[in-house]
Amino acid sequence: MKLKKQVTVCGGAIFCVAVFSLYLMLDRVQHDPARRQSAGNFPRSQISVLQNRIEQLEQLLEENHQIISHIKDSVLELTDTGAISPSGHLPFRSANGSWVLPFDGRPTFLSVKPLDCQFALGRRSQTDLQMLDVYSLLSFDNVDGGVWKQGFEITYEPNEWDDEPLQVFVVPHSHNDPGWIKTFDKYYSDQTQHIFNNMVVKLAEDPRRKFIWSEISFFVKWWESADVHKQEAMRKLILGGQLEMVTGGWVMTDEANAHYFAMIDQLIEGHQWLEKNLGVIPRSGWAVDPFGHSATMPYLLKRANISSMLIQRVHYSIKKHFAATRSLEFMWRQAWDIESGTDMFCHMMPFYSYDVPHTCGPDPKICCQFDFKRLPGSRVNCPWKVPPRAITDANVAERAGVLLDQYRKKSKLFRSKVLLVPLGDDFRYDKALEWDQQYFNYQKLFDYMNSRPEMHVKAQFATLTDYFNAVYKAKGVPPGMRPPDYPVLSGDFFAYADREDHYWSGYYTSRPFYKNLDRVLESHLRGAEILYSLAVAHARRAGLEGRYPVSDYSLLTDARRNIGLFQHHDAITGTAKEAVVIDYGNRLLHSLVGLKRVIINAAHFLVIKNKDIYRFYQTEPFLETDDRRATQDSLPQRTLIELESTPRYLVLFNPVEQERLCVVTILVNSLRVRVLTEDGQTLPVQLSAQWASAVEMSGEVYQASFMARLPALGLAVFHLYDSADSPMTLCSDTLLRIPGRGQSIRGLDPLPVRSQTVDAQPFYIQSQSLTLGFSGTTGLLESIRRKDDPQEVRVQIQFLTYGTRPSKDKSGAYLFLPDGNAKPYSQREAPVVRVVEGPLFAEVVAHYQHFQQTVRIHNVPGIDGLSLDITTMVDIRDQNNKELAMRLVTDIQSGDTFYTDLNGFQIQPRRYFQKLPLQANFYPMPAMAYIQDSQYRLTLHTAQALGVSSLASDAPGRLLGNKSMS
Repeated sequence: MKLKKQVTVCGGAIFCVAVFSLYLMLDRVQHDPARRQSAGNFPRSQISVLQNRIEQLEQLLEENHQIISHIKDSVLELTDTGAISPSGHLPFRSANGSWVLPFDGRPTFLSVKPLDCQFALGRRSQTDLQMLDVYSLLSFDNVDGGVWKQGFEITYEPNEWDDEPLQVFVVPHSHNDPGWIKTFDKYYSDQTQHIFNNMVVKLAEDPRRKFIWSEISFFVKWWESADVHKQEAMRKLILGGQLEMVTGGWVMTDEANAHYFAMIDQLIEGHQWLEKNLGVIPRSGWAVDPFGHSATMPYLLKRANISSMLIQRVHYSIKKHFAATRSLEFMWRQAWDIESGTDMFCHMMPFYSYDVPHTCGPDPKICCQFDFKRLPGSRVNCPWKVPPRAITDANVAERAGVLLDQYRKKSKLFRSKVLLVPLGDDFRYDKALEWDQQYFNYQKLFDYMNSRPEMHVKAQFATLTDYFNAVYKAKGVPPGMRPPDYPVLSGDFFAYADREDHYWSGYYTSRPFYKNLDRVLESHLRGAEILYSLAVAHARRAGLEGRYPVSDYSLLTDARRNIGLFQHHDAITGTAKEAVVIDYGNRLLHSLVGLKRVIINAAHFLVIKNKDIYRFYQTEPFLETDDRRATQDSLPQRTLIELESTPRYLVLFNPVEQERLCVVTILVNSLRVRVLTEDGQTLPVQLSAQWASAVEMSGEVYQASFMARLPALGLAVFHLYDSADSPMTLCSDTLLRIPGRGQSIRGLDPLPVRSQTVDAQPFYIQSQSLTLGFSGTTGLLESIRRKDDPQEVRVQIQFLTYGTRPSKDKSGAYLFLPDGNAKPYSQREAPVVRVVEGPLFAEVVAHYQHFQQTVRIHNVPGIDGLSLDITTMVDIRDQNNKELAMRLVTDIQSGDTFYTDLNGFQIQPRRYFQKLPLQANFYPMPAMAYIQDSQYRLTLHTAQALGVSSLASDAPGRLLGNKSMS
């Protein structure tokens, strides 16, 4: 503020002097009597001189105006850096041992609005089906249901359709995974491109033929390689209603591990391509293969202007219950919506799978006989040993009667006399023969049924929207509206089980390294998009668009598509083959490098005050990023900043829309660190050691931490020096708790290290807001206490291991099938524990054989100061068939209730049920987990791991995690 006032006063003084000088000069000319008397005889030369002088003064006045404007802009720029104003005081230790920092008193976070609290505490939506209540109601048994093993016997009266015939909509489809057993490109070249090529020909042969497609990533790849005639033929099929694009996402996204940013990104990428190239807006959602379904998805589809959706992979006990109550179609409402603004009409498929044997009706043995790809001589047959028969005039009556029986039985599970029958499976219709086999044989069956009024049925090929529109029409409501007497549901469909006790909870934590890489890339994409947009806007305003690399937009597109591809339900889940995972990893790394280039170029342009001197050099970037990854499967390596007596510049970007006060940690090569803001203010620095191992300190690399206030969606520049004069650099205190007395510990001046032998007494670290207690034996967190709160809350971290079943199915990428309850993790020697305390942060690092855990608290105001940052580095590559789990045990009396995160978008209440097997109580928590009544935020960074990690829950008040490919 002092600098701003001084600059403003000086600028104002200069302006006043210039104006006053001009006034005196003009006044002298006007009032000089001699000049006034001889004015009429004024020589022309003197008039010219006077005019020249006036013009010079006007020019000086204009230049002065520009200087004042520049000074004003500079003041604004310096103010916008938002640095902490100097108080003239160093951080100091209080009487109780905690560090006290001089803050500038400005707000550090947004206040909570009363309306937000009222919304959070308000009543929940009133629905007919609340999934928590459904779970409480069900026994989760597995009674043999006859031909429909997981259901029950279905009967009907033959005359039920006399007044209203059954409408049957057979929807041909082909589910194409963008990577699973094969890579994306391999699937395309081997199978998917042939599906499209056959589609163009075979659908055009008969206008009654229909088809649906969902994976736009594959479609775009085909479109870009197709000639103009194929493109035009495909466009005609789509605009004519024979081919429907369902959901329209880049992939059929996973719904458990994916963050909602990425779910939206992949949806936008597909929708924008369809609208730009085909003028098509999807109307129906299709999700047959994600392993469980999140309540976030219908909300996103609703906002994308989709009116109806279909889901398939739901626990077989829930399907059976919904089928028995004819609730397989419902309005899916968000749990926090007290009205009906989020309602989405949803169809749940009733049977085991989306393949042909499990879609025509309850008896797979019969339905398989109508999968004409399995005709005798094919490489695919029916497991029930009764093959299909080609439809002829001789058998069409009998075959139509058998198939209609299945249609009628299936229709009894729904509330309308409109029936959906999917006809397809994974990578189907890649051979021209199959198109002929399915369409010719089914058309004969349809023609026979439709020509027999006594059968009271109308059957046809259809798209998904054809089916939904028929339901709405039959019920007399507009598309997307609630039909009369249809139930309203809230909740989600996790965890999924397809049979017996096979709960698909393993994939929540499979290959966590890549789950983490996904989050890193998503955050870089968001930051790059913001910076690119700001830079291009500034370049256009300055008329420098020709100099700025606007071609960087292609890097953003590439990243969006690769991130979108990784949201596929066999990618971020970790369920693909190893070679496919490597392909995904290389794509993600390639995009990460591209995004860093976008960020560097944009930041370079934005931090230069004089844009006229900007030049873009592709081979010599102006900046470099703070970390690098050598390969797709390597951990990031931090960039070492080599300090000199001349300044090195550090540019920080805040990608969120609120101002942030945060601690920044960098690696430097000098102990003599000085950090200045752009306007020359010296910041307090906490200097800490960089550790090469649990007990060995690096002599060449050090950590320097300082506090920065960053403007919303803005950049701030800091100057770094190697300076002998570093009065505000304070060293951390380090204590090593070592088992035994055999190891010698040596510190480096001025970073001394103390050591002591491990004992059983608990020890503590603290900030101005929190005090954390740790076990003297394990070095792991045990308790949390807030400032001015006498009650200490037990939050105990435990590590445990699970084995897997000795026989039958084992735990793996999909399933968690333990051999019993978890056993405490143990190792022969006690861990080495490092305790670091300083003015800006304090941390405890526990070194174990298979993991290293860091618990850090920051000494800053606001939510960051009330947060625990827990980072776990894991390496269990020397283990086989072992699961490593982290559990939090608290004394919070939450009963059987706990909460989990859904896609980083909303919090979902859960209950713990003793009637369910252990693995059934796992739920997806990709970002955070919450315990009822908890007053602390635990940010758990678990995916920087080689082998395992992440989160799931197995009991009230406890969090469990870690899943590897066994």
